[in-house]
Amino acid sequence: MKKILYPVLLVIISFFNCSSNDNPIDENLTENELYFPPINSDIWETKSISSLNWNESALQPLLSFIENKGTKAFLILKNGCIVVEWYGNGEDETSNLAWNSAAKTLVAYTTGIAQQEGYLNINDASKDYLGNGWSNLTQEQEEAISIWNHLTMTTGLDYTVSNNNCTDPECFIYKNEPDSFWYYHNGAYTILHDIVAKAVNTDFNSYFNDKLRNKIGMQGTWIPFGYYKLYYSNARSMARFGLLNLNKGKWNGTDVLNDNSYFEAMTNTSQDLNKAYGYLWWLNGKSNYRSPGLTLEFQGKLIPNAPDDLIAGLGKNDQKLYIVPSQNLVIVRMGDDAGDLLLGPSSFDNDLWGEINKLIN
Repeated sequence: MKKILYPVLLVIISFFNCSSNDNPIDENLTENELYFPPINSDIWETKSISSLNWNESALQPLLSFIENKGTKAFLILKNGCIVVEWYGNGEDETSNLAWNSAAKTLVAYTTGIAQQEGYLNINDASKDYLGNGWSNLTQEQEEAISIWNHLTMTTGLDYTVSNNNCTDPECFIYKNEPDSFWYYHNGAYTILHDIVAKAVNTDFNSYFNDKLRNKIGMQGTWIPFGYYKLYYSNARSMARFGLLNLNKGKWNGTDVLNDNSYFEAMTNTSQDLNKAYGYLWWLNGKSNYRSPGLTLEFQGKLIPNAPDDLIAGLGKNDQKLYIVPSQNLVIVRMGDDAGDLLLGPSSFDNDLWGEINKLIN
């Protein structure tokens, strides 16, 4: 059973043409201005496909495609307004779904806020917050690993350990010099939760909720699964986070992350080892890329069918958060894997963008 929501059906809402008296900044909305849905409200203005001169005949094939690929939630925002909102495969707009590794972007963002507030510096050694002995390395080796290395997947820690998610000291073993090798090491990422918590002197979840989630009207929660920490929310919450990043850290005139240099570094190539990786964000349009679980370098763009300026949060089982600044687009896909059991990027990215292009172009 499926549920389809898009402006053609939501006739009453679409009459507003994506402007709201509750959001003065959005009155007389122009092509490049952004609408922000109110906090603590289900109101979200829409925009019709016809008003955008998109190809309406491509909508149903797109929805059929995503439904057949195990999708449970799918949204397209243009200028912050909902153009397409679809739910299916047993879920609806209230369903809390796993972000999987797309939630790494939430941690990168929260780390930036902690630096902005003076609690840490990403160039600091991890041991400054975790203490000595957080790993199985020598003290000198620990000193060489910075928070920046955790954000960029360049810690040099041994990724061949039996449990790549493990954050116990015995699982963090020296393999390479920091900055010399890129590998998608979940344990080295997950311990960022502890680094931020130690820096701000409270638990990560509370800090995240106060400084990010609540400020933009998201809902959801972090749930531990063994060593790993998964974020669950409804699809609109992921879309809100995408809209925040589309506007470079500002929500309806309010700064959430006002460290512009951090934001730019987070959403651009962070090192030369994987040009398609920022601070836990995936980047399109680069000359080469590496993928989770592999040591190979692949030539070409991460998602050839997608715009070059796309940045993305990508998670296992094809959780997708796409942001396209040049087109003021935010696109969310949540659900089951679309065919490839991969940790982040997959062939589904390119296939999906092939279908999206038929609609928006």
